[in-house]
Amino acid sequence: MTRPAGRAYGTDVTADRSRPQLRRELAVAVAAALVQVGGTALAAVHQHPDRPLDVGGYALLALGPALLPWRLRHPVGVLLGTFALTLAYLLAGYPLGPIYAALVVAFLTCALERSRAIAYTVLGAGYLAVQFGVPWLRGQPWPSPAGASAVAVWMLLLRAPAEGLIARRSAARAAAARAREEERRRAEAEQRRASDERLQIARELHDVLAHSLSVINVQSAVALELVDGRPEQARQALTAIKTTSREALAEVQGILDALRRPHEQVPLTPAPSLADVASLARRAQDAGLTVVTRVDGAPVPLPARVDLAGARLVQEALTNVLRHSASSRVELEIRYRPGEVRVRVTDDGPPRTPTVTERAVDIPDGVGGNGIPGMRERALALGGRLEAGPHELGFRVTGSFPLSASANQVPPPADEVAGAEVPR
Repeated sequence: MTRPAGRAYGTDVTADRSRPQLRRELAVAVAAALVQVGGTALAAVHQHPDRPLDVGGYALLALGPALLPWRLRHPVGVLLGTFALTLAYLLAGYPLGPIYAALVVAFLTCALERSRAIAYTVLGAGYLAVQFGVPWLRGQPWPSPAGASAVAVWMLLLRAPAEGLIARRSAARAAAARAREEERRRAEAEQRRASDERLQIARELHDVLAHSLSVINVQSAVALELVDGRPEQARQALTAIKTTSREALAEVQGILDALRRPHEQVPLTPAPSLADVASLARRAQDAGLTVVTRVDGAPVPLPARVDLAGARLVQEALTNVLRHSASSRVELEIRYRPGEVRVRVTDDGPPRTPTVTERAVDIPDGVGGNGIPGMRERALALGGRLEAGPHELGFRVTGSFPLSASANQVPPPADEVAGAEVPR
């Protein structure tokens, strides 16, 4: 059984990266030992200390660097340990030299990794202990004010690299935090973009399938009613079913090809357009519905999203008439105005009561039902509006789409769309 990776050699280092970290810490310890032990041995040649370097002195000098490999895991403990060993070396009266190398490394590590307050407290306590405590315990005079001031200045200068490293570490952490925040924002934006694309694909599939299947449903009911008594008219209904299903399959195949190869140019079927009013009404007319079209104003080139949304609105409204209205006549009006295009579909019949045959082939309950909410989502996403409701003897759907900045609109919240739903 594999053991999980644990932390080792520092707060941000895990066990699977412990070998390189350990090598770095050993290198730091060896370098500190060479400076502290070797430098002090060389300096001792020119001194006459109370006690010459012996095994005990070399041990005290070497033990401080030996603690450094654990400085990242226990920065305070290593600092206190090196401080105690340095005091013991001074109290023993051994010769002076670069005996503070391990203590300086431990001080910088504690200031960076754990707490500046603790590091500076030990620094101040070390100054008092070395300058006044050790001479007092050894029965020696205290240093002169000039000497004590010089050591104090040296120890204050030691704070400069510590503060520089701390500032550099803080800047690096702030930059890393900003990078993580930027990455999080990019991921959220990508997720929102993917969600918008999925919603758009769902709308397209719903519009294609709902419209086509509703026409097929009505035509199949007509064919079943007429197959025995008027076979020629039944043949026409079956031909309309064949044409509608072929076109729907082509549109669905185009959408699926675009999903499979999103970065390639895929030959899609032409998207429906408000400029081709006859094509938008053809399927409904094939199903026996009389569609009276009227264009008010001079047609202008429309933004692609507005053109598609208006065409889908016409298809969905005509589909609703076929499925839910007893009307045989529909008025389709497209009105062009400066900065706006308006689409209106009005029928003049009461709600439809399906025959026994039609109920037998009708779409099952729970399928569809998103027609008007889907149309309203499209209109609101483009900064427009949709009105749908009873009108005199029938039902009217009116969609208005602005022609400026329509491609930059954000889809509305789901609760806003759901709250405005008008069943049909």
